Amino acid sequence: MKFGDIIVAVASLTVAFILFDCVFNLALVPATGSDYGAMIAVIVSILLSGLVVGYVFAGKIQEESRRGSIGKIVILFTAVFGIFIVIVYGAIYHYGALADEKLSSMFNANGWTNTNWFAYEIMGLTMNTALFIVFALVLGFIGLYLGSMRKPSAKT
Repeated sequence: MKFGDIIVAVASLTVAFILFDCVFNLALVPATGSDYGAMIAVIVSILLSGLVVGYVFAGKIQEESRRGSIGKIVILFTAVFGIFIVIVYGAIYHYGALADEKLSSMFNANGWTNTNWFAYEIMGLTMNTALFIVFALVLGFIGLYLGSMRKPSAKT
């Protein structure tokens, strides 16, 4: 695969992920009534977008080593995905309210200062980001690999 093909595949994977994630978030977050719906939406969206993009780019992926081509796409997608997650979590998603609710129900957090809450929120965001990066690497590879298993049609 040429570098331009990898860029187009990563861009397609990112757009497909965002579209799938929006749809699944709208369905799963209200259905689960918790932040687990968002996590399930990310997992399903990565896998489905990998399947779709793997299917579409099967011919290009199979030109060379399939694992090597998929690895290049997944590594670059994971970098873009990581930036996306940091921006979304840092700017839009307010984890503090969820952390406050969960911790208050589990522990006596009445004496916590703002610094304690901030540290817990950063820790939670960092752990979620790391988990989502692992999901992007593993599920992205699986989705692209399974999606690219079709035989590309002969060029006419």
